[in-house]
Amino acid sequence: MAFMGEAAEAFKFCPACASPRLRSERGRMWVCPDCGFEYFHNVATAAGIIIESSGSIVLLRRAKEPRRGMLGLPGGFIEPGEGAEEGVLRECGEELGWVPPRMEFLASYPNVYRYRGIPYATCDLYFCAGATALDSENFRADPSEVTEICRFPVDAIPWEDLAFGSLRRALMKYSLAKGIEIPADALEHESLE
Repeated sequence: MAFMGEAAEAFKFCPACASPRLRSERGRMWVCPDCGFEYFHNVATAAGIIIESSGSIVLLRRAKEPRRGMLGLPGGFIEPGEGAEEGVLRECGEELGWVPPRMEFLASYPNVYRYRGIPYATCDLYFCAGATALDSENFRADPSEVTEICRFPVDAIPWEDLAFGSLRRALMKYSLAKGIEIPADALEHESLE
């Protein structure tokens, strides 16, 4: 988890007393020796949903950093007071204007979400759901989040355009469960971004 060293360099002053003696411990905890302030930069929870409609996967072109222009799923960070299922359904409704009536848990993977120079360790939870052709015709992208709604056959996922390593792993698991062979070059794009 060398990326957490980057987070340790991001904070220079204590947010409680402004002391410049704030120090990082274990790359995820900051302690101020002057006032005793402690901050834990713990793992954040995010969730995404793989939606299949008429043999194609729905992927969204990201309108925001990080990884603007790359492909992702409907999803995002879970808000305080939400469960993962509730959060991913909220995100799906916000980004697509549609919420699936049913979904199933697929997998969880660690990820690193880099935003404005700070690496956030995340645990990304993935769900899957189906949509009818009529449902998917009525998807409405939120332009502040999504520049394009894309559909790709399950056996033709553009692996090199996926925004995050955890997404790549989730789509690999989903594809293998459907009996679809993963192309060898898909593994070349494996990384924690």
